[in-house]
Amino acid sequence: MEVWQTVLCALLACVAGGLYLAGAFRRRKANEPPLDKGLIPWLGHGLHFRNNGISFFQTMQQKHGDIFTALIAGYYFTFLMDPLSFGAVVKEARAKLDFIEFAEELVLKVFGFQPTADTHKIIETSSTKHLKGNGLVVMTQAMLESIHKVMHDHLHSAQESKGWKEEGLFHFSYNSVFRAGYFALYGNESSSAENDQGKATKSDLDSSEAIFKEFRKYDKLFPRLSYSMLSFAEKREVESLKKYFWDILSIENVYRKDNISLWITDQQQQLAESGVPEHMRNRFMFLLLWAAQGNTGPASFWLLAYLMKYPDAMAAVKEEVDRVVRESGQEIKPGGQEPLNVTKEMLSKTPVMDSAVEETLRLAAAPLLIRAVVDDLVLKMHDGREYVLRKGDRLGIFPYLSAHMDPEIHPEPHIFKYDRFLSQNGTKKEFYKNGEKVKYYTMPWGAGTSICPGRFFAVNEIKLFAFVMLTYFDLELVNKDEEIPPINKDRYGFGVMQPMHDIQFRYRLLPTET
Repeated sequence: MEVWQTVLCALLACVAGGLYLAGAFRRRKANEPPLDKGLIPWLGHGLHFRNNGISFFQTMQQKHGDIFTALIAGYYFTFLMDPLSFGAVVKEARAKLDFIEFAEELVLKVFGFQPTADTHKIIETSSTKHLKGNGLVVMTQAMLESIHKVMHDHLHSAQESKGWKEEGLFHFSYNSVFRAGYFALYGNESSSAENDQGKATKSDLDSSEAIFKEFRKYDKLFPRLSYSMLSFAEKREVESLKKYFWDILSIENVYRKDNISLWITDQQQQLAESGVPEHMRNRFMFLLLWAAQGNTGPASFWLLAYLMKYPDAMAAVKEEVDRVVRESGQEIKPGGQEPLNVTKEMLSKTPVMDSAVEETLRLAAAPLLIRAVVDDLVLKMHDGREYVLRKGDRLGIFPYLSAHMDPEIHPEPHIFKYDRFLSQNGTKKEFYKNGEKVKYYTMPWGAGTSICPGRFFAVNEIKLFAFVMLTYFDLELVNKDEEIPPINKDRYGFGVMQPMHDIQFRYRLLPTET
């Protein structure tokens, strides 16, 4: 009998320990945010959060207000929903709130890359050097040349047909921008002689098409991979795709090419000098590809879709592009015989396009900003309330719902207004909530220490693609009455979102002036 009592006590202790680790015994303490653990131990609100992030946040905000703590898959997340209080999080020192810990866990899971203590600093310094200032000019020029390379066949076939060509807009935009970005970053195949240039270009285009196909397979699985929700078959597919990219983007293969970007080579050199082994640097290459090209193609799709859906927006942006090209003294000839040159100066003269891009990102970018609570912290809200956050928890901001879609900050938030960010007198437009100025009225690239280091290059990629498309082609939706596709809810929290389905558009070469 005593033996069975001992066994029973041991089992009860194990169960109690498991429940403790799962957070079943956690209670809200004084001055802490409202606590909601859900009904399922450990999982908590994980399913609701993963299946429909917008619904989760709306439900919890209605129930608890602008700040609350929820149990999600074993972790306690405190979510801040008041945009006027975002500054308290953005400006907090990393000694209290650190995004690197969460980011390192994620990149190890999804890319197989194990960061070191130097990785973040290497990315930061290299991006400052090569994706801003003079370095950005070089990268932008490489991107423009790569867009022309990818678009050559489209221009040629449109010239040959002399009529409309029809394609899926999402595939067309994502494919074109991804492949151009791939060339700009990782270079092109070497050609030993002038007559080999055509063969090298064809090989580049064919291989980039194959790489994009595999990338899309991985991209579709990315949200479920991040949430550890893959089936057994999907896990096998992901591991196979990882190995494919580790090989195709390996140091050995990439360094055989010409015109590799300094952004890539600089980071690789610093990683090598810091002692990172080559196989891990191959994995880092994959991380950079996804970080650099996973958002700009979808963003380009949304921009063109909105411009084609709203004729007034298309007319305004097109008029500005035509004026900037005309003032540059360029003569555009059919078929791209003399490629359009878009300079830094030209990109700086497009306030209408800038507003349209920012409006596109307001509607389509939905990142989830996460910080690890490194030490117990008192978070002071804008209205003076103070809440204690526990060491070991995580703090999250979802600006898409809190700021981007707030009707007080952005009236009629679900409607695309190309001029929403244009001021009347040329000054930066200001936005307000409760009569107070809102600093973080959009956050498509994050903020503070975790802000995207490549955001300027990303915006230039989107603008360059729009420049080329609007300069050479007449564009329209095949079905002008068709609505803009709904957003794929699985991708909330992962940057620029993607549509549930593609939408057909058609294009033809614009007539040139004689």
